[in-house]
Amino acid sequence: MTDDEILAEFRAANALLHGHFLLSSGRHSEYYLQCARVLMDTERAGRLASALAAKLPRELRQAIDLVVSPAMGGVIIGHEMGRALGKPAIFVERPTGTFELRRGFAIEKGAKVLMVEDVVTTGLSSREAMEAVRAEGGEVVAEAALVDRAAGSVDLGVPFYPLVAINFPTYAPGDLPDHLAALPAVKPGSRAAA
Repeated sequence: MTDDEILAEFRAANALLHGHFLLSSGRHSEYYLQCARVLMDTERAGRLASALAAKLPRELRQAIDLVVSPAMGGVIIGHEMGRALGKPAIFVERPTGTFELRRGFAIEKGAKVLMVEDVVTTGLSSREAMEAVRAEGGEVVAEAALVDRAAGSVDLGVPFYPLVAINFPTYAPGDLPDHLAALPAVKPGSRAAA
């Protein structure tokens, strides 16, 4: 899929939003890609996951033992990536603020893990989820995401394969342009800002 085809999927799902958004990173943006909306259509979710899986080098696809994603945002695309790769898919969640395995999930010591996210902005959730995987004995070999909101500027410490890289400007709370500051901020993400 080309970048234009991918963005067309977001537009078709009314998932490319315009307004004033407070991101989970604490930064503000005029645009927001609502991955939950684009993934609610199972056929579309499958197409996007297949396109993302195709971006991974063949050797990497063959090496993966397990797909892990952080809850909430990564659960659907993580599951669909597991399907596309023919690998089991689980997720980590943070009931007390720190990612952990629950629901009887386990990671075998030395298992090669593909971390899968919906959107990467600062990489904080990804790095925290990777720490949980490592604490269980897994080895994170790469990360894949539907959207790299940082357009290649985030270092996750492992190879990173986004389906599309977008660089919508983001702003610190004290640096908002006037037109954005005039609008009320909406928190569309899955966790409260830091």
